[in-house]
Amino acid sequence: MSRATSTRLAALSLVWGSVFLWIKIAGYGFSPVQTVLIRLALGAAVILAIGYAKGLRLPKGASIRWHLAVSALLGNAVPWTLYAEGEVAGSSSVAAVVNGSAPIWTLATGLLLGQGRRISGYTAGGVLLGLGGTALIASPWNSASAGSSWSILCFVLGSISFGAGFAYTGRFLVGKGIPPLVLAGGQLSAATVMLLAAFPFLGLRAVTWRTDSVIAVLVLGVLCTGFAALLNFELIIKDGPTVASTVTYLMTAVAVVLGAVVLDEPLGWTVWLGALAVLAATGLLRRGPQHAVHPTGRGPVVASKAETPGIDGGVARGVRGRARIPRE
Repeated sequence: MSRATSTRLAALSLVWGSVFLWIKIAGYGFSPVQTVLIRLALGAAVILAIGYAKGLRLPKGASIRWHLAVSALLGNAVPWTLYAEGEVAGSSSVAAVVNGSAPIWTLATGLLLGQGRRISGYTAGGVLLGLGGTALIASPWNSASAGSSWSILCFVLGSISFGAGFAYTGRFLVGKGIPPLVLAGGQLSAATVMLLAAFPFLGLRAVTWRTDSVIAVLVLGVLCTGFAALLNFELIIKDGPTVASTVTYLMTAVAVVLGAVVLDEPLGWTVWLGALAVLAATGLLRRGPQHAVHPTGRGPVVASKAETPGIDGGVARGVRGRARIPRE
């Protein structure tokens, strides 16, 4: 691996791995809806500005815009808000680990949408192992080990929503000839409008003006949601999806370390064991023949190059060829 590749990979892992830390810190001063609204607006502004500079414009047509709206709801508005809500009382480290289960839910949704007809032994084993790992992390018999029951529920529902969003995007938006920046900018813009509509009902909480919280939402929007999407795309184009897929493991490790070092978050043995199970499940899913999400949990690996924002501001990863989960 070249020095340039290692630098890009390390930079993206650090940025995306820090997302959960920034969400936690932003929550000290802003409500979940306020945090997500600012993050979406800033991320959309960055991507749209770059897209417009390249002469790109948002897609026209009621059908495309409808699909963008659904993808924005499932892939951004709902899960990002759920994760921000969960981190009010929950652990950023646990949020990151549960986020790793998104490919499992993407696979399940993809099957419901008719994106796959065969389930291999690897796929079945990956799904079962991933579900078991998620159950260990949640530890319903001892939820205090990983956080409140409400926070765990938010994380799990958020991951399910991500999975559904990625599968929906792969089914209805990818392969339509829409430039990646347009797809990403359109989805973030749609999600911003949704959060604006929800703001009067869910976001009217007094803001506690803290320097750390203000910095956190700015970093989340501009760096983790805007520029990180471009860095991710550059990594895929220059180094390939196999190299880029290792971000999955690196970002989870970064998130856990940051949570422990910066926030002094304790992690019980069930979380560690569950994390290993989820990562192993992701590995198994990547070996199966299913038409499913890229192993980072940020989007489906499909026939055309497309981008769809995820929890960490990432984009759906497309490579030429038949849709599949790439093998290492």
